[in-house]
This record gives sequence, C-alpha cells and structure tokens, in this order.
Amino acid sequence: MAAEETTLTVAPREIEGSRAVRRLRRSGLVPGIVYGGDADPVPFQVDARELRNALAHGGAVIQLTLDGAKTPVVLKDHHRHPVSGNMLHVDLLRVDLSQRITATTIVELINAEDAPGIKTGGVLEQVTREINIEALPTEIPEVIELDVSHLAIGDSVYLSDLKPPEGVALLDDLDETVLASVLAPRLSVESEDEIETETEVAGEKPAEAASEGEGSEG
Repeated sequence: MAAEETTLTVAPREIEGSRAVRRLRRSGLVPGIVYGGDADPVPFQVDARELRNALAHGGAVIQLTLDGAKTPVVLKDHHRHPVSGNMLHVDLLRVDLSQRITATTIVELINAEDAPGIKTGGVLEQVTREINIEALPTEIPEVIELDVSHLAIGDSVYLSDLKPPEGVALLDDLDETVLASVLAPRLSVESEDEIETETEVAGEKPAEAASEGEGSEG
C-alpha cells in the first residue's frame, strides 16, 4: 500500500544564470521545475530541508502548493552533489490521479537470514534493486518485499517470482530480470601442487645451509 501523500510548498523562480543558481543553493534553497499536464512548465525554488523531508517521508504523490494552488505531482528526476549528496535540482511531474503512470520502485529482500544457502555460508547478491512499474499515482508502492527465505546456494529469484500489490503492473521482462541470487562462498585454498612446492622448498633450505657450512669449514 502506498504511503499517504504529503504537501510541499514552493515559490516561483526566475530563470537566471549559473551564478544566481549557486547563490540560491548557498542560501539553503533548491531550484526545480514542475511540468506535465495541460499547463506550461514552471520553474520554482524550495527550501532544501522541506524538500528532503517531503521526499523522505511522503508517498509517491506530493501535493505541490505553488502560488496558493495545489497540484498533485510525483518526483520525475533529481540531481545530487557527488560528494556532499546535497540536492542540486529537482524535476516534478504533474499527474492525473485517475490515470495510471509509469514509475520505479525498490525491491526489498526479506528473511535472508532464514535461507538455507545463507546458513551454509552462501552470499546473497541483489542483482536488481529498482524495477519499472505502472500504477495509479496513489497506488505506487515505496518498496515491494520479496521473501528469499527458501533460497539455497546456486538459486536465483526472478521478477516472475515477485508478487506486486493489487493494481500494480510489472513492466520489466519477467523471465529475464534476475532479482537476487545466492552465491557459493569464495574460499582461498591453495592447490596441492602449490602446497607440495612450498613443502619442497622449505625442506631444501636446511640441507642447502648445511652443505654451505661444510664447504666453508675446509
């Protein structure tokens, strides 16, 4: 079930150069744009903390308040600073709550500690974490859980094994999209030849030392 929608208040923004955008960010604001539907794209600015809270605690749908008018939107794209992780820009898409849209959601693996493959030393690898879905904006789940408690070493689970919530359609290839696998543990074991070689070398050293000692006595 999707989380409840949240509200985000933004202010209109004039399109200016990169210097003005840097000043905006230094003052704790994030530039953004909202587009889609029948209206024109509108650039805006929003408090960085309020944006962070809205994205962290809200559901897929955000009620955007701009110039006193509320519009349902979803996060379409965003850009973060590669080092600090601070939000640099955000794109919001207007949506019709009665129309299905495409979106992405996260696959969350659960009960891995109960999997036979993990208990015997295997390593769980999540191959695909984000998948494409289609649903009404209010029914987009933040995560879809996948039980992996039955996996043994060498087993894999595919998108076809994932049961989405009612009203949510999976868009990726059901049979080709690998979600997770349990791999055999990687053991660092020397081969018998390497062990024999090391043993021979170790055994020769005392004899060589003794031979050298006898030669020096004469």
